[in-house]
Formats: sequence, C-alpha cells, structure tokens
Amino acid sequence: MFTDKDQNRRQPARRGAPQSKPYKSRPNGRERFEDDGLLLEGKNAVQEALESGREIDKIFFAAGSLKTVGHLVARAREQGITAMEVDRHKLDRMSATGAHQGIIAQCAAAQYASMEDILALAKQRGEKPLLILCDGVTDPHNLGAIIRSCEIAGGHGVVIPKRRSAGLNGACAKAAAGALEHLPVAKCQNMQQAIEFLQKNGVFVFAADMGGAAMYETDLTVPAAIVIGAEGEGVSRLVRDKCDGVVSIPQKGKIQSLNASNAAAVLLYEAYRQRLNG
Repeated sequence: MFTDKDQNRRQPARRGAPQSKPYKSRPNGRERFEDDGLLLEGKNAVQEALESGREIDKIFFAAGSLKTVGHLVARAREQGITAMEVDRHKLDRMSATGAHQGIIAQCAAAQYASMEDILALAKQRGEKPLLILCDGVTDPHNLGAIIRSCEIAGGHGVVIPKRRSAGLNGACAKAAAGALEHLPVAKCQNMQQAIEFLQKNGVFVFAADMGGAAMYETDLTVPAAIVIGAEGEGVSRLVRDKCDGVVSIPQKGKIQSLNASNAAAVLLYEAYRQRLNG
C-alpha cells in the first residue's frame, strides 16, 4: 500500500555521449576499450584523467606499488573514485601495452549527468518526471537493458549509486543499444540521498518489491521514480523505508521474481500506458 512519508506532500491516488564500441588498441596505445570500458594505462595517463575531470569509474593499482602511485590513488579517493589494490598479474592481463606502471583507470563509456539534468529534461519536454533508480544493480548488461527500456518507454533518466553498482562500461553501452546517446544517467552518492533530493523536488518514489500495491492500482501518472533492486536481493530495507510507497508486479507463475531489467521494463510501460490514457 502507499505510505506517505511527508504529511505536507500530497499522496497520489492509487490506480549523453555517443556510444563507444569495443576495439583493439594499437600496439603502443595507452588506452583501449573492452567490456569493462575505456582503460587508461600508466601514471601520466591516469594523472591527466584525474586532473581533467574525466569520468572514471574505478582505478586498479598493483599491490606494493603505493610508493610510486600512492599520490594518484589518494587523489582518486579524494574525488570519490573507488581505488582497488589488485595482484600485478591482473594488471598485466588488463594491459594492452605491458607498460601500465602499476596503475590502470577504468573510465566510463559515456558522460554522467546530474539529477538536475534529468529533471530539466522532463521540464523541457513538458512532462512529469519518470526515472529509474538502481539499488545495487551490479550486472552491466542489466543496467544497459534498464537504460534501453527507460529511453524507449519515454523515461527521463536513470540514477545509480557510486558504490555497489555497475558503471557505464563497454558491456553496459552495448546492452543499452544506443540509448546512452539520448538518456541521461546520473551517479549519486547513495540511494537515500537521491531519494531525498527527488522528494524535495516533488517526485514520488516507489520501491519495486513484493507485498506492495499492484502496479495497475498505483498512480504512476504523478512525477515518479521507481527503485529497482539487486538480483536475488531486491530493494534494500533502508532504501525501501525511504520510499513513499511500494509497487508490485502481479504474478501468475510459480517463480518468485523477474530479472531486474525485465521488472523495470514492465513498470516503465505501465507508467507509459497510464500516462497515455491520461
């Protein structure tokens, strides 16, 4: 059922950057694309990326290399970028040049937007916002499929957290099938902060989970954000408690749930159907 978290908010009636394709690097190239995204190798390349503000999803540095790359690791962490210590053999396998100098940066395949950008897109179209929030969706193929469904169903954007999430890597871009060219994807500090921001801006946030109101009985014509949880786990309790309500997909079969991207597609198209019918 719908639970109002704010007595002052009306409860609704129930009812980017071009896609990058993987390619093989030149023999002496210091960057290449693979399913994990654009990889920048070596201290100079990583330092330039950090200084330029380039979108970096993750940094990998070799165990025992902090004396030479520690300043880059510290700078990355100051910018909120995950830096992972790994075995040097892992970097050797990732490297296209064999000259990674103990550090490799994994960059996004597309530029991240902000949540303000997503709301601005809805306003520009003269539509009520419709967003997907991904809570712990770590499979890049699922994330890409969600982005694809959101774009084609008329949504305005997807929000992912900095941690416990797939990023906009090559595999995600491929699964999104070009949608990253048209749909903004924002990265937030965490889901709770994202939900609070949206609620302050008049958006009702629904957790997609079992035990809620059926999607046919939930008014998705209001400014709406739908939280999709991790495979096998669903929406986390802390995130669910922040939401204004819970929306469920009716089930007839015996298995417990849909794949995360399939669930997102079903709910997006229910919102689209309701909005078409006015």
